[in-house]
Amino acid sequence: MEIKGYTYGYGAVRGIYSSERAVRSREALMKTGINWVCLAFSVKQKTYSSTEIYFDYRKSVPDLEVISTIEHFKKNGVKVCLKPMIDTEDGVWRAQIDFPDYTVFEEDKYWKKWFEYYKAFMLHYAQIAEYTGCEMLCLGCEMLGTERKEAYWRDLIAAVRNAYAGKLTYNTNHGHEDEAAWYDAIDYIGTSAYYRVAREGGASAAEMKAEWEKVAVKLEELSKRKNKPILFMEVGCRSARGCASMPWDFMHKELPHDEDEQANFYESCLSTFTDKPWFAGLFWWDWSCVIYDTREEAAKDNGFNTHLKKAEEVVRKYYS
Repeated sequence: MEIKGYTYGYGAVRGIYSSERAVRSREALMKTGINWVCLAFSVKQKTYSSTEIYFDYRKSVPDLEVISTIEHFKKNGVKVCLKPMIDTEDGVWRAQIDFPDYTVFEEDKYWKKWFEYYKAFMLHYAQIAEYTGCEMLCLGCEMLGTERKEAYWRDLIAAVRNAYAGKLTYNTNHGHEDEAAWYDAIDYIGTSAYYRVAREGGASAAEMKAEWEKVAVKLEELSKRKNKPILFMEVGCRSARGCASMPWDFMHKELPHDEDEQANFYESCLSTFTDKPWFAGLFWWDWSCVIYDTREEAAKDNGFNTHLKKAEEVVRKYYS
């Protein structure tokens, strides 16, 4: 497994990356043994059906903060995958960004305009990735509604290749890894691997591993057929009972704290995939920009964070 990583930075707004607490959070993250980090942050469009993407100078993370954060990781020997993302102000999942393929008046009217904005957005960050020496760039996250637009994606990838010399990936969603026709143009098949590996709370690591092995069979076949390594751009499980049966969940706040559930998820995933030759690695979702400092606080945190929880020790074991 080449890439032993975490996602860091999602949800940040202007000023967070440069704060003292964010620096402390990054220092704690690097002590887990990571050799890669996925620096994720979002720029928003107003609705899922908007054709325009705008940087919000009131809130969006400024370029200088992105650059300084990349430099912080790189000076500590951590490679960086830059992952600029699109979110919507109306709260609709980005996978729902979609438009009619044709209109009465003009073919692909909406798609043409949206991809003009999206290409400009991605080229901006491709230039930052090139300037800072990022080893990888992620071209999008869970944008399922756009994936069928092959010609637009190939045009985007060609433009990015002209601006950026590093590796390229794209982050589809679990169960959709074999749908886009343009993966031959990128270097890794990336996915949000929130696979259901338990039926209910309390499953053991061995029980979860049995489910991961079924996933591995399908992904290995895909990797061989496409001749591309598989990369878990996102994978994780909250420290709450029952979340291994819905590892994508962040809504059910009523679920009781359960570090064993999370640790078993991490152990089962890493023990399944670490030695697979077709598996490039993973970025756990996620490590907060501002992290808590004590075990007492960790015991009250039911989110994806692993800091000072049992899952962090699992990660250290495999990452070291």
